Amino acid sequence: MASAMILAAGLGTRLRPLTDELPKPLLWLGDRPLIAHIAEQLAAGGVRRAALNKSHLAERFSRDLIAAFPVPVEVLHEPEPFGTAGGLANAAGALGDGDVVLWNGDILIDLDVAALCAAHGDHGAAATLAVAPRPAGEGTVGVGAHGEVVRLRGERFGEEAAGGDFVGVHVVGEALRRRLPPRGCMVGDVYLPWLREGRALATFAAPGVWHDIGTLAAYLDASARWLAQRGLRSHVGPGASVAGGVDVSGSVVGAGARVEGAGALRGCVVWPGARVDVDAGAPLERAVVTTQGRVVRAAV
Repeated sequence: MASAMILAAGLGTRLRPLTDELPKPLLWLGDRPLIAHIAEQLAAGGVRRAALNKSHLAERFSRDLIAAFPVPVEVLHEPEPFGTAGGLANAAGALGDGDVVLWNGDILIDLDVAALCAAHGDHGAAATLAVAPRPAGEGTVGVGAHGEVVRLRGERFGEEAAGGDFVGVHVVGEALRRRLPPRGCMVGDVYLPWLREGRALATFAAPGVWHDIGTLAAYLDASARWLAQRGLRSHVGPGASVAGGVDVSGSVVGAGARVEGAGALRGCVVWPGARVDVDAGAPLERAVVTTQGRVVRAAV
């Protein structure tokens, strides 16, 4: 089974001010941080060794957090983000030789990692991109009749049979790993030059529902889906308290948080340890309450 790397060194600028307190992969999602959901997916797919790069708010990736993952993870610090390709290149010593599952640390998707790796082995391409299917001409990737990449970032390399969206999860083979730059982007600096040389990249059909948690609205949508998948009206974590006069619906209240006052909390995420006072005259709706007390509302 391939080793894996979780890319967690990004700045998360579109999610500020949330990412002034936490790196994107550590945003609270349901009962744990987003990155813990990714580690669980990798372990379930048979991954037995992983690496993780960190840069922005690096101290937030605590030993206790990493130790709780269901797969051993070596953490690598980058003084400044090296990029998706540079981060993987820097992890060569931690990952060893062979194929690597590369997973963007802001992506939530129910993906069969074992099936992705098996498909990569079957078609023998240099890399296999997980792509959520769309009609031909749509999405970020064009797919040929045999599942090969024929369109990427607007450049065309063959006849397109279907479109799709690259979901930020892929398997990178040894041939491409040997070409990785010390700084740079997997798509722009590795995949596109490879395709321009007339070489092949493969695709794997990913689920159509997935979340790129790059904006506040996307984060709240992912939280709502986490609840819906479990048939929950809301989730209140261990040690959290909700005042009797507060109606909580479609919301996640993190461990040790306190929701006070009287009124409605709708479609919100209250981070662990946070405190918020709900006003009966103005429901708190589609907002995130951070541990430091920020209340960040999504645009309606």
